Amino acid sequence: MRVKTVLPWILTIALCAWMIVPPPMVHASTNGFYVHNGKLYDGNGNPFIIRGINHAHSWYKNQLNTAIPAIANQGANTVRVVLSNGEQWTKDDATTIRNIISLAEQHNLVTILEVHDATGSNDVSDLEKAVDYWIEMKDALIGKEDTVIINIANEWYGDSEGARWASGYKQAIPRLRAAGLTHTLMVDAAGWGQYPQSIHQYGKEVFNADPLQNTMFSIHMYEYAGKDAETVRSNIDGVLNQGLAVMIGEFGHRHTNGDVDEDTILNYTAEKEVGWTAWSWKGNGGGVEYLDLSNDWSGDSLTDWGNRVVHGPNGLQSTSSRASVFMK
Repeated sequence: MRVKTVLPWILTIALCAWMIVPPPMVHASTNGFYVHNGKLYDGNGNPFIIRGINHAHSWYKNQLNTAIPAIANQGANTVRVVLSNGEQWTKDDATTIRNIISLAEQHNLVTILEVHDATGSNDVSDLEKAVDYWIEMKDALIGKEDTVIINIANEWYGDSEGARWASGYKQAIPRLRAAGLTHTLMVDAAGWGQYPQSIHQYGKEVFNADPLQNTMFSIHMYEYAGKDAETVRSNIDGVLNQGLAVMIGEFGHRHTNGDVDEDTILNYTAEKEVGWTAWSWKGNGGGVEYLDLSNDWSGDSLTDWGNRVVHGPNGLQSTSSRASVFMK
């Protein structure tokens, strides 16, 4: 009699215990980088904070084998690489892309690939040509979702007008997904990357146009978007407050029309766990040579700007951690 009385209670307790066990988390992407609740995660499900340097490969194609190891030696976990689709500069082919990714992986670097030819253009056809390029190169990219992020078009849309910027990307992103590219995608702000209000106002629309919801955003901080501490903080917060993931894709310590508050950029991104890639390793011209991080391609002699980014407070040496996909 006692057994018959107790058994139903045992079954009830066991059933309740089973019901309250939470189901395993399922993410939009399980084979590479993905965005979730405004954060970037690597393929192992670990948060990843981008800390890196830009390399102008398209203009210095013969320096790749020197620059990539040198950038890694500074403590970077990411390299953002300038590519050309042939519209303005010599086209980088699929073999080149494979070589870039392979070399970066050998040095435990995540690669952000960007097409530079549409820079400053307001013409949606230039954005479409960038999309065409990624689709053409997809065989070199598919399978590299855990080490590659696709920055669709560097600084496409030069005007400070968010609606048309958003319209262009709402057409571009579904085309990339339909072609089978499931990588995390990166979208630069309008206004040559320096008008983050475009993201504040229309970023959610762009994000929701991605069937995988695996898109993040980038602000380029020079004399406008990075001019002072209040501007830096409000530009970053305006994206984070939308529940969107953001990084600083380019920044310097000064630029043509004014100073940049690089200390706030480095300090506030550390506080908010926001990624960045400094501009740029070497090769700047046209009066902005001061943006070179290194005096030589091998990194044996850093500039003052380079020392600030690498060794200064909240620089690479103190804040960069490599992606867990590279950890054995």
